[in-house]
Amino acid sequence: MNKIPLTVAGAEALQTELRRLKTVDRPGVIAAIAEARSHGDLSENAEYDAAKERQGFIEGRILDIENKLAHAQIIDPGLLDADGRCVFGATVTLEDMNSGKKVTYQIVGDDEADIKAGKISVGSPVARALIGKYAGDIAEVQAPGGMREYEIVDVVYI
Repeated sequence: MNKIPLTVAGAEALQTELRRLKTVDRPGVIAAIAEARSHGDLSENAEYDAAKERQGFIEGRILDIENKLAHAQIIDPGLLDADGRCVFGATVTLEDMNSGKKVTYQIVGDDEADIKAGKISVGSPVARALIGKYAGDIAEVQAPGGMREYEIVDVVYI
C-alpha cells in the first residue's frame, strides 16, 4: 500500500481520535447495546438497532484510522529544507492575480484538509498547481468558474 502523507499535527489528531474512539465511544456503545438488550424483544427494538449501527461506524472508523497510521509517512514541516519550493507541509501565501486578494494555505494530507483553517489537501487542484513552484512564480488553477492565476508571494515551512 502507498504511504499516506501526514503532518505531525495531523498524525497527533488521528491518534487522539483513535484514543477517544477506543476509550470513550466503544465502551459507551457497548453499554447502550446492553441496555437495549435488557428491554427484551430485539426484532422491534429501535434503540438496539441504532446502537448496533453506531457500533459498526465506530469499529469501521477505528480500523480506518489504524490503517492510516500504520501506512503514514509523517512529515514535520519545520524540518523541511526544500529551498523555498512548494512541497507537502509548506505554508504558502498566494495573491489572486485578478482581485489582488491574498490567502495563506498549508498543504496537508487528505484527512487534515480544512479550508476554514487554511489547510488544503495535497490532492486539491490548488495544491497540485503549487507543488514544485517557488515564490514569485505564477500558478494556474482550473477552477469551476474558469482558469485562475495566483502569484506565489511566500513559502515557509512551519
